[in-house]
Amino acid sequence: MANPYRELFRAPGSVAFSAAGFVARMPISMTGIGIITMLSQMRGEYGLAGAVSATFTLSMAFFGPQVSRLVDRVGQSKVLPPATGLSVLATGALLLCARYDAPVWTLFVFAAIAGTLPNMAAMVRARWTHVYRDSPKLHTAFSLESVVDELTFVVGPALSVALSTSLFAEAGPLVAAVFLTVGVLMFVPQKSTEPPVPADGGSTASSGGSAIRIGSVRLLALTLVAGGTIVGTVDVVSVAFAEEQDAPASAGIVLSVYAVGSALAGLVFGTLKLSTPLPRLLALGAAGTAVTTLPMLLVGNVATLAIAVFFSGLFFAPTMITVMGLVEKTVPPSKLTEGMTWAITGLSVGVALGAAVSGSVVDRHGPDGGFLVAIAAGCATLLLALVAQRPLTRRLAEHAADVPPAGTTADAEPANAPAGLTDATSPHP
Repeated sequence: MANPYRELFRAPGSVAFSAAGFVARMPISMTGIGIITMLSQMRGEYGLAGAVSATFTLSMAFFGPQVSRLVDRVGQSKVLPPATGLSVLATGALLLCARYDAPVWTLFVFAAIAGTLPNMAAMVRARWTHVYRDSPKLHTAFSLESVVDELTFVVGPALSVALSTSLFAEAGPLVAAVFLTVGVLMFVPQKSTEPPVPADGGSTASSGGSAIRIGSVRLLALTLVAGGTIVGTVDVVSVAFAEEQDAPASAGIVLSVYAVGSALAGLVFGTLKLSTPLPRLLALGAAGTAVTTLPMLLVGNVATLAIAVFFSGLFFAPTMITVMGLVEKTVPPSKLTEGMTWAITGLSVGVALGAAVSGSVVDRHGPDGGFLVAIAAGCATLLLALVAQRPLTRRLAEHAADVPPAGTTADAEPANAPAGLTDATSPHP
């Protein structure tokens, strides 16, 4: 039986843009934890470290959809370089302020400006959609991207923490800025797989306002806010717990274990042919997420914490894959990049919220208090997923009523396939 993931890369240019996208999205996993590690060493305050990291993440949540909306209107190659340049310059200024003991407010200002980096996960998913629109392979591509996201969280946090603890405090965020620069410079020149700019000059993408006005996008983004709060909490609590155990470098290992559990589950999920409706899959994933936060109350050392977060991570990638499938099926193609970015933005907001709240709680009550934040966030994730069941089901039914007859979309060659796509890359080889 053919490997569905190998089949994806038969499309010309797919290996190149996927590899470049992997490098360019590394800063998302490295910068936040890098800021926490850097400032906790330099200033000795987890509350401040978590708040500055949260400022960076919230800034990404604000600027990311705006950058993606511009991308939908004028194209990736015109928007990504300036957005990246501004982010890299601001990151450099943040590190200088930290190094030379500048006033605290400067840390927040430059952390906010650094958040202008483009959401490369959405950019890569938009390219996969351009290559495999209306093909069954698109589900596999989204599954792969969720696993790649998790892989960045296997490599990124461990690398960032290791750099900042073994070299110098700013090393983690500094290397993240280098990855962003190199990745975008590799990604942008690949024109053959870049989604085309609308023929009307972007008026279609801008008509009807932002994608966040679509009810399904709001519901999915809110669900990921709650889920992301768990991730942000695990980031801060892992660092605090590891230092409490006199093993600060092990925090990166714990975070990597969390991502490994998620990535393994995502790889398996992407190969399954499930008949369960997507809204129900979302509820099942949220239920698993909520239940698997409970063992965190039982951890007594770094090893048991790693085991607990591994099982918690098993439900993360499948939930993200389900969310992206729901976005793709409920958002107009002209707003797809923005819609995906809003979903990922929900996750980023949750990560920021988790970092800020758990950082403050850890300062007052230690790591055990942070675990309670994760449990509360798991309960909120399940509640939101249950509330979303009926609206999402209704939206999907409306979408299905608008789908053209069989043989004109999924059964045909993708209408928007890039030049050079042959029968070898058709949905049905």
